[in-house]
Amino acid sequence: MQGDLSLLLPVAAPLAAGLLVLFVRAFDERRTRNLFTGAALALTVLFTLPALLRGQTQLTLFHLTDTIPVVFRTDGVARLFLVLIAFVWAMVGFYSFEYMAHEQHERRFYGFYLLTLAALMGLSLSGTLVTLYMFYEAMTLLSLPLVLHTQTREAVAAGVKYLLYSVFGASLALLGIFFLQFYCTSLSFTPGGTLDALKVAGHEPLLLGIVALSLLGFGVKAGMFPLHAWLPTAHPVAPSPASAVLSGIITKAGVLGIVRVLFFLVGPDFLRGTWVQALFLGLTVLTVFLGSMLAFKETLLKKRLAYSTVSQVSYVLFGLFTLTPVGFVGALLHVVCHALIKNTLFMGAGAIIEKTGKTRVDELVGIGKRMPTVMWCFTLCAVALIGIPPTGGFVSKWFLAEGALSMGETVYAWLGPVVLLVSALLTAGYLLPISTRGFFPGEHADLAALSKAEPTALMTVPMLVLAALCVLLGMFPGALTSFLQAIAGGVL
Repeated sequence: MQGDLSLLLPVAAPLAAGLLVLFVRAFDERRTRNLFTGAALALTVLFTLPALLRGQTQLTLFHLTDTIPVVFRTDGVARLFLVLIAFVWAMVGFYSFEYMAHEQHERRFYGFYLLTLAALMGLSLSGTLVTLYMFYEAMTLLSLPLVLHTQTREAVAAGVKYLLYSVFGASLALLGIFFLQFYCTSLSFTPGGTLDALKVAGHEPLLLGIVALSLLGFGVKAGMFPLHAWLPTAHPVAPSPASAVLSGIITKAGVLGIVRVLFFLVGPDFLRGTWVQALFLGLTVLTVFLGSMLAFKETLLKKRLAYSTVSQVSYVLFGLFTLTPVGFVGALLHVVCHALIKNTLFMGAGAIIEKTGKTRVDELVGIGKRMPTVMWCFTLCAVALIGIPPTGGFVSKWFLAEGALSMGETVYAWLGPVVLLVSALLTAGYLLPISTRGFFPGEHADLAALSKAEPTALMTVPMLVLAALCVLLGMFPGALTSFLQAIAGGVL
């Protein structure tokens, strides 16, 4: 190994902890396991801070061949994803201690929960495309038991679909690696890209096709149409803590793959104005609209939130494919906002299911009387997801609309903002009625039956923290937007 050894810590801490939880029988005891898991999650967050404070550092782990190193590097994108994932994963982990007390096979759940975090930390730190691919595949395999956890027929079917879609997407990404190895001077992530102009000359159509397939492969994990069907199938059957991180965090692994290929290997100049840009702008706009429509029509609460994720993650992809600095900033802002918002919404849904057994939207009349703290968090995040000020969702969507408008003479310069606005209205239509009927059940509701069902602080505190951050990010976005603008300035 050569370089900054401290970069190993965010990966090694959850990796070692996950293996211990899986294979040491002493962790069958719930209190011991929860204390150990909580300490491991807190340490992982703590170990991300040196990377955040020191700026760019690098660690070469080993070489697969003489020309293919496995490298960790902490550039701006790595620091953003590293800290966001570690923090949100820890919040959901603390929430899960109460939720999972009523589930079986808790030790297995927490073992794979920690191992998946280790893979995500490695994914965030990846300094080359091969390194990213290794941790991307590890993340898929390690997160699969979270989907399969209940071992029901529906869970197994959902797990198989998740695996098949993920393997297909990863195969397309692997195809891109084979070709980019030849056409790039290096597979190390470099702002602006590493394409070799002499090798590319005369082969542009072939390379555009390969890049399109590679981006589509990473788009599978991000839930982009037409390969989005795994997401609304996997989320409802998984335990709610797993649903939360699948929706709010693991979908961002696909986003990270697209960011790295688009802006750090191929380069935006190669794709700007091509059919590839037009194709993906079209797919993302279509996904935004279809996801919102499907969420609007869905009656199962967790499945409604899953379709919402299909729509909202494509907001991020749309911003990236505008290939503009403002769109890039808006996309990464929405990565942060959506992670905070959607994890809170799924935790709220999990609290409702765990305390009341209600899974359908039409059963939630008066739920605000029974679980006021949970529903206030849910409502604040619903408002943020719609994009109402002063929340973070408003700021990110403002940048996304500006990014579209700055594209110039193209149909997506006006179609993008229109679809974003229509999607926001649909988001209001499928989220706000849950809150209004929850807090105002009407004169015919049986108020005597609305007994309190509020969860303990283990569930409510993580929700309160993330909901508060959604609002604070909208009120004080300056530091984060400046950080993201500096990244955008290096790649565009």
